Amino acid sequence: MADTPQSRPGEIAGWPKLEIRYRTDPNKIADLLPPGITPTDDPTVHIGIYCIPVRGEPEFGVSTKVPATFEGVEGVYSLGMGIDQESAIFISQELNGQPKFPCTILYYRLGDTVEARCTHQGYTFLEYKGTVGGELPLSGEEETHVEWWTKYLRAVGGEEKAYDFPPHVINVSTTSTTTHQEALDGELLLRDSPWDPHATRLPMEELVSASLVTKAVTGRSITKAGTLDPDAFWPYADVIGGSRWPGENGGPKSHG
Repeated sequence: MADTPQSRPGEIAGWPKLEIRYRTDPNKIADLLPPGITPTDDPTVHIGIYCIPVRGEPEFGVSTKVPATFEGVEGVYSLGMGIDQESAIFISQELNGQPKFPCTILYYRLGDTVEARCTHQGYTFLEYKGTVGGELPLSGEEETHVEWWTKYLRAVGGEEKAYDFPPHVINVSTTSTTTHQEALDGELLLRDSPWDPHATRLPMEELVSASLVTKAVTGRSITKAGTLDPDAFWPYADVIGGSRWPGENGGPKSHG
């Protein structure tokens, strides 16, 4: 077999993704979704921690998504993607509405121990430590994953309920096949942070699963899926940094 960057020993591009699922209060998910994007019957929060090559260097990232439907299509709504590579943050926001913000991430596997820690604005808001168990079965089937982003620009000067670009929903469809998967047994800690309010906005009721997942991506498309009502969206337009957590003048809400 020919050597590839993904198969060389120690190659950082071959790191599996740490996928964590936990159950929360479904009402908490509904509170975060703008009108027009609706919750499903699944109150599961999807956390992904990864390291992938972007622009010729490794990018560490953490994503937070919740199940949601837009115009009858089920997917997940992205609340935020913290990454450690500044060059990819602002271009992603401008082009596609991707909710990226700067974040410092520790993520590694040492033997059978997997550890991750995510820090933003001085607050460590998420920690995971687990032990690798056995391999999980693979279906071998190609799957399509739909993710929703929102793209919008409020009007220059801050006029109330005015936009230079009204709110659009972006459909990110990715097809992939899972090539390797290992179960993890560990503990997820959500720590209080005004900048990444997982502990208060999406409190954990039960840890559902954690696993290391490697996928072969076969296709990806980013398209405009439709629009949202501008007036109804207005209360959701002010967010924390580049995320979709509710904010006030770009920072955390003053009342918590």
